[in-house]
Amino acid sequence: MNTLLARIFGKKTPMTNLTIIGNGNMARGIATRALAAGLTVEILGQEETKANELAGALGSGVTAGTTADTPKGGIVVLAVPFDAAKSVVSAYGDALAGKTIVDITNPVNFETFDSLVVEPGNSAAEEIAQLVPAGANVVKAFNTTFAGTLVAGESGGQPLDVFIAGDSAEANAAVSSFVSAGGMRPLVVGPLKRSRELEGFQFVLMTMQANPEFADFNWDTGLQVTK
Repeated sequence: MNTLLARIFGKKTPMTNLTIIGNGNMARGIATRALAAGLTVEILGQEETKANELAGALGSGVTAGTTADTPKGGIVVLAVPFDAAKSVVSAYGDALAGKTIVDITNPVNFETFDSLVVEPGNSAAEEIAQLVPAGANVVKAFNTTFAGTLVAGESGGQPLDVFIAGDSAEANAAVSSFVSAGGMRPLVVGPLKRSRELEGFQFVLMTMQANPEFADFNWDTGLQVTK
């Protein structure tokens, strides 16, 4: 674990640095980067068997349980769809107090694939932030990265850019340190309301991935700022 992460998580490494809610492809990708960063990971899924299977595939440093368990990690990643993320946060309630909650969701209308399901001037991250207990901080991150690129840690031979938005400087620093230690580049783009633009831009990118006119993309691209 690097020096900044050690300061954020404390001089003594806790039993679990990062909890991931979910056991799908994004959970696998983020867990892979967390392990590369030297963190310990907890996978909590609705189905214990699937969570255990993912933890076993990831190897040492990973434990598993169900969403009935209280998250142990200082950082809690919501690697589930938007509606499920809201339900999970509401169900945990005060168990999330004091934690940094990472929202990776993209609130796409998957029935039409032609719009977002949040109202203009709002975002999934801001809706989730309304549900968390006092003392918890929501950070938007990883919504502009795809699962396969996270497992690889790069796209097109370049490290991934991870765009981060949040209202807490300390929470942003914690997520940024994790991202950097995992071999990616953190880009803090502003307060949580910037998640509106991040979600909208990723929606456009997702429609391009699904468009046969862009057959070379194949869900393995990454947004990157170059100069």
